[in-house]
Amino acid sequence: MKRFLKTLPLPISGLMLGLAALGNLLGPYAGGLRYFLGSISALIFLSLIVKVLLFPKSLREGFDNPVVGSIFPTFTMGGMLLSTYINPYFPAGAFGLWVLSLVLNALIIVLFTKKYVLNFSIKKVFSSYFVMYVGIVVASVTAPLYGLEALGQAVFWFGLFAYLLWLPIVIYRVFWVKEIPEAAKPIAIIFAAPASLLLAGYLSSFPEKSMGMVVFLGSLGLLMTVFALSQMPKMLRLPFYPSYSAFTFPFVISAIAFNGMTGYFSVQGIENGALDFIRGFQIAWAAAMVLYVLVRFGMLFQKQAALQKEAA
Repeated sequence: MKRFLKTLPLPISGLMLGLAALGNLLGPYAGGLRYFLGSISALIFLSLIVKVLLFPKSLREGFDNPVVGSIFPTFTMGGMLLSTYINPYFPAGAFGLWVLSLVLNALIIVLFTKKYVLNFSIKKVFSSYFVMYVGIVVASVTAPLYGLEALGQAVFWFGLFAYLLWLPIVIYRVFWVKEIPEAAKPIAIIFAAPASLLLAGYLSSFPEKSMGMVVFLGSLGLLMTVFALSQMPKMLRLPFYPSYSAFTFPFVISAIAFNGMTGYFSVQGIENGALDFIRGFQIAWAAAMVLYVLVRFGMLFQKQAALQKEAA
């Protein structure tokens, strides 16, 4: 077990986050499936905690890599989402986990900014920067559960400002500077996440909603999701890397946001069959991607176990 934990890749936290989010997405349709997915997510969450406790050096080494370091917040984002699973049974513990995850997320942002932004290099910028600076908006999605809508709104505005600030920089890096290492190419799919996460956070934390804001974020989120989908054929031809985790949460949060937007439109009296089709496709695609990445990680662990057994 100790050997397994030592080789457990830190970016698997992206899969952990995707599983927890998918459980919440599918919960209204299948409550048992929600807790099944949440249990797998929690198992990965606890494994990563034990890994860091046993091998603290791995955390420092991961942070020294701008790609891995900028994906770190998926761990704390996952903690906030997993708290929603615990809340009905242990509200005090759930709230404690939520607060701790939020504080750690903010601390990671400060440390990352000090290390990489104050010593800026365009070649150390990746689309995973959206995770670093916009991912904290998961707090906006979950804050109403704890009666903290005002905090959720403040986090939303921070995330929106950060997204609009980083979007042109990341686009310039990815499409003009290029030179993205092969192992980091899958994280381009993260483009699908921030606008949709902002929309989900906005719909959750703002009692009075602006149709203009919903349409703006919804349109941008859908555009970015279409871009991500267009990249998938070539991404799936790449060898498996832990960065495949990027195929999970971005598509899940896109489905969650679109689902929430169509619900909002319905309340406003706006019904459209095309929207229902897109919503159904996004949910099915998100579920398929999470399952696919989960299986690929399982295959990786099986291969590693066989090699370790052979070496022994």
